[in-house]
Amino acid sequence: MYEILSTYRYELVYTIAVLIFLMIMQFLLKKTANKVGKKSEINITRTRLMFKYINILIFLIAAFLLSLAWGVGYTELSLVFSSVFAVIGVALFAIWSILSNITSGIIMFFSFPYKIGDTIKIHDKDLPVEAMIEDIRAFHLLLRTREGELITYPNNLILQKAVSLIEQERRHDEGKDAL
Repeated sequence: MYEILSTYRYELVYTIAVLIFLMIMQFLLKKTANKVGKKSEINITRTRLMFKYINILIFLIAAFLLSLAWGVGYTELSLVFSSVFAVIGVALFAIWSILSNITSGIIMFFSFPYKIGDTIKIHDKDLPVEAMIEDIRAFHLLLRTREGELITYPNNLILQKAVSLIEQERRHDEGKDAL
């Protein structure tokens, strides 16, 4: 055991340092996402979706840094990552709409002005929609019309169309200024 510790001491120290650093980064990123979610009154399920994205990002960074620490050379590592990204790139090009909807979902988490419960009107010349936002998910919005029809509207389209607020849901903190 002492031999292993003495042989790989730099790698072990580097591994521990990387893991501690990434755990702190993960904590800070999640805390920031949670703060943005609470400040913007974003549904907790959307905040948890951001937590999943943060976990994936931290895992990829950890895999890259730890493989460097344990002796995988730059050429081997670049070969693996370029091959993986080439396959992912071809797959994502084939299904680009999924990537654009996920990206739109991330953008909407931080800067979407409408909340669940608000009634909005989407100004689309082909299919104008006036409905209440029932849920905001990773790929689409769930909209409920006054007639009770459930519409799934892709996130990437909601960012491309003009949207107006028809009726805002009464928030629990409204009226605090009147006191």
